[in-house]
Amino acid sequence: MPKCSKSEKIEDALLWECPVGEMLPNPSDYKSSLIALTAHNWLLRISASTGRVLEKIYLASYCKFRYLSWDTPQEVIAVKSAQNKGSALTRQAGLPQPVLLYLAVFHVLPFSLIGILEINKKIFGNVTDATLSHGILIVMYGSGLVRLYSFQAITEQFMQQKLDLGCACRWGGTAGTVGEAPFGIPCNIKLTDTPPLLFEVSSLENAFQIGGHPWHYIITPNKKKQKGVFHICALKDNSLAKNGIQEMECCSLESDWIYFHPDASGRIIHVGPNQVKNKNANYLQAYLRDIACSVPDDSNKASIAIKVLKLNEIENNRGQHQISEDFVILANRENKNENLPTVTASGRVVKKKFNLLDDDPEQETFKIVDYEDELDLLSVVAVTQIDAEGKAHLDFHCNEYGTLLKSIPLVESWDVTYSHEVYFDRDLVLHIEQKPSRVFSCYVYQMVCDPGEEEEATNRS
Repeated sequence: MPKCSKSEKIEDALLWECPVGEMLPNPSDYKSSLIALTAHNWLLRISASTGRVLEKIYLASYCKFRYLSWDTPQEVIAVKSAQNKGSALTRQAGLPQPVLLYLAVFHVLPFSLIGILEINKKIFGNVTDATLSHGILIVMYGSGLVRLYSFQAITEQFMQQKLDLGCACRWGGTAGTVGEAPFGIPCNIKLTDTPPLLFEVSSLENAFQIGGHPWHYIITPNKKKQKGVFHICALKDNSLAKNGIQEMECCSLESDWIYFHPDASGRIIHVGPNQVKNKNANYLQAYLRDIACSVPDDSNKASIAIKVLKLNEIENNRGQHQISEDFVILANRENKNENLPTVTASGRVVKKKFNLLDDDPEQETFKIVDYEDELDLLSVVAVTQIDAEGKAHLDFHCNEYGTLLKSIPLVESWDVTYSHEVYFDRDLVLHIEQKPSRVFSCYVYQMVCDPGEEEEATNRS
């Protein structure tokens, strides 16, 4: 059984499980596994229950692999390299670096190699990034341009040689075993011509999402003043859906974010500050920002919202679609300015404080929204900064209706200046906090059924 060195540093990781009823070639394929990428280009498949290394694959020595992504609908894992900037000597000499990055792509069930694809400047131009999603190669440019290509068509046309993990291979005059050090995995998908273009669009900061039934995409118009404005359009003809411009008018430190729901329902999740305004608030907004004063309490009620949107066909207008709200989850907020005195003892008038930021850290703010597919729950991390210490709680909402089902307070404090990740899988919750100087803390929660609650639920049913 291969083992991992204790000194090996894990760069990235993913969790996958075997589906019920699937016949797989190896007994270890049935084990829930953690796919981990190390700092030295090793891809590890680790048992999620015992921590034993089930499989160990050496990727390559010709680049530095850094990132893991999971193309869930295709049951494919993509391992992306860091961008190739060349050595200091080649940069000083002005020598071109045609290969910008590499993508190593694997089938998950059973775990097998598809190939390693190079993203070449001679073929794609000045690419800033590339990724794989829904079987589509998405290539991004500094101008905001996004181009889509069929990954299957690329592999069929440009794969130089089919490679199998653990099999002997001869490549470029060198012989070795695929996936073993020092041979690794040769780059076997090299484009000699530009592949057929499926689609292209321009978007601010390359922001591009694809999903829905039928296929739609989400972009931000490629102008700085349009940041925070999202257009939802049909992929087939680029037509804007009715109510397809989604914007949360707000004044906040952090931008809102939007994406297609991971449950494959075709719905859309939009998270960010949400302002409920009266008809005069729009005219006063710019003035208020300048003078930092207030309007009456009912004229500008700021909140943080999670909007779940539906994409439906318009009745009596076949082929045209509209966006409508399915449900909204609002943060629990209080108006702290209600009972402030307006006149001092000497008679001086005091203006009420006006909160300019909709994501005021002293009020409850949503930081993470995720989906647990096996339990069909939306998990939401809500944080409130109290003095120097932040407190967070994890809320579970019904994925169909948005109803709050359970709230779990996190015991540890939450510093909003640090980077945080929260993972929820069945009965386990992991909170990973990154502090300065790359110091990490991991907090693990396991949910257990309260006998009293279980008995109460049984009696109700």
